[in-house]
Amino acid sequence: MTVAVPPPDIARTLALRFAETAAEHDRSGAFPHGNFAALHEAGLTALTVPGRLGGGGAGLARAAEVVGAIGSGDPATALVLAMTLLQHGLVHGPASRWPRAVADRLGQEAVARGALVNALRVEPGLGTPARGGLPETLARRERDGWRISGRKIYSTGAPALAYGLVFARTDEPAPRIGNLLVPFGAPGLRIEETWDHLGLRASGSHDVVLENVFVPLDHAVDLRPPQDWQGGDPLQQAWSCALLAALYDGVARGAQAWLVGFLRERTPGSLGAPLAGLPRFQEAVGETERLLSVNTRLIASLAAQTDAGPVPPPSEAGFVKLTVTENAIALVQRAVELTGNAALARRNPLERHLRDVLCARIHWPQGDAVRTQAGRAALEASSEGIFP
Repeated sequence: MTVAVPPPDIARTLALRFAETAAEHDRSGAFPHGNFAALHEAGLTALTVPGRLGGGGAGLARAAEVVGAIGSGDPATALVLAMTLLQHGLVHGPASRWPRAVADRLGQEAVARGALVNALRVEPGLGTPARGGLPETLARRERDGWRISGRKIYSTGAPALAYGLVFARTDEPAPRIGNLLVPFGAPGLRIEETWDHLGLRASGSHDVVLENVFVPLDHAVDLRPPQDWQGGDPLQQAWSCALLAALYDGVARGAQAWLVGFLRERTPGSLGAPLAGLPRFQEAVGETERLLSVNTRLIASLAAQTDAGPVPPPSEAGFVKLTVTENAIALVQRAVELTGNAALARRNPLERHLRDVLCARIHWPQGDAVRTQAGRAALEASSEGIFP
């Protein structure tokens, strides 16, 4: 079998192409289907599918590089790509609970037709399951399968997904909760186009409604007692945090590139020379370069350790996501301050970068959860050698 290993610079090349239409997709909210056709052709939608299935066989480090590069051109596209790369990174990993045949079919479809997959977890009443609670989405057992009914919100990539990994509870006397793999072509599944947000407008994060949707027995890929989901999965946390950090770092790099170009070109009549020659702008750009340098180190370290093992604890992955994304936000906000009115003009991309980068604070793990978990652990730690 020929293994589809993309060339190292293909993501940067595609990012430049995607950047040309990013503003148009942002304004209309239209899903960028053409971008995903190009990503599939380049082998990037199957980047983290194992080589034995024809995929790129990449780990987290390479996936983060690609997501960051695409994020600098079109963050909405990068977010959808990140979710698919994340799922394949986990589904085919050594700790996966999936039936091997189902996982292999999913990987083969990503290779053959660029099939996208994402986890559908958030609900109107529950919010994010990461903060606790049972999903309202119900999976009812039948002799040869399951019937699923419920509504999922913020279903990123919905217009292009081939599969949704639906988080649900069973109707068993002792309910289990977990993931069922649902084809998006299944009867009873529909998309309601509800996504109309300030940032990442082209991500197609609409509602997905399931009404008595049937899936075979082996599509219940990971059902467990509720208590088995407590504490989090370090591998899932590492992949999610690294890819989200890379995405928003990519947004910041897009803003930095625009800012540098603006300062080189902007020549006020009172100055008679480009703003780039003024020490205060040089210092400011040096500070934003510092933030990007720190981000690079943090993402690379988290990804490399995850690939090599042992996987860092969830708290460390959360710190990386929080620090990188806050650095990215600070950079874009500073770029706006330095630029002035031109920064908020719709004809320039900086206002879009600002709207997109602020979405980092919404993605799990959120800042309060990261800090509270770490603070509680520190305060509850053994007093031996630490507290009197």
